[in-house]
Amino acid sequence: MVKRVIVITGTPCVGKTTIARLLAHKINASYINLTELAVKEGIILGVDEKRGSMIVDEEKMKKRIKEIVESATEENIVVDGHYAQHVVPDEITMHVLVLRRDPEELQKLMIKAGYSGNKLWENLAAEILDVCLVEALHAYSKDKICELNVTSRSPEDVVNEILEVIKGSRKCSIGIVDWLGKLEMEGKLEEYLKI
Repeated sequence: MVKRVIVITGTPCVGKTTIARLLAHKINASYINLTELAVKEGIILGVDEKRGSMIVDEEKMKKRIKEIVESATEENIVVDGHYAQHVVPDEITMHVLVLRRDPEELQKLMIKAGYSGNKLWENLAAEILDVCLVEALHAYSKDKICELNVTSRSPEDVVNEILEVIKGSRKCSIGIVDWLGKLEMEGKLEEYLKI
């Protein structure tokens, strides 16, 4: 059986987990949350005290992802994580969905989730500067990557778009958002890039 690995990536609080879980449910897929897997299986090198985040052992995680995919009984596997592009190899990946959210909306969600200080501003800067998209472009074949603007959209609406991409009835696009240009035009850029 050919396995279809579908990667859902994007900055923290963009909606990856909600959308990935809903997608996995709709297509009867295995679901892997990279953060949960790292904690559960101890695939952690340590903690970045400055950022308050885990440092994942990327080599061990790559190996573990390959093992999980090979042993999965489901045809589809949905992998959720902002660093998926570092640990899910191109050769086993069918689709890479990079979720994007307007920084103003994203900031509200991050604050609600408890982000503050450098962690808040670094992640907002990552969204504004297309970090997850650029990393995906370095890690995967361009034809596998689809950038989706999820701003003000319901998870169901986003998942329906993803299903169209998977079925081949919707073409993928890259470069659909320009938060840098938008914020600069609105005179708000410096407010967001104050790290």
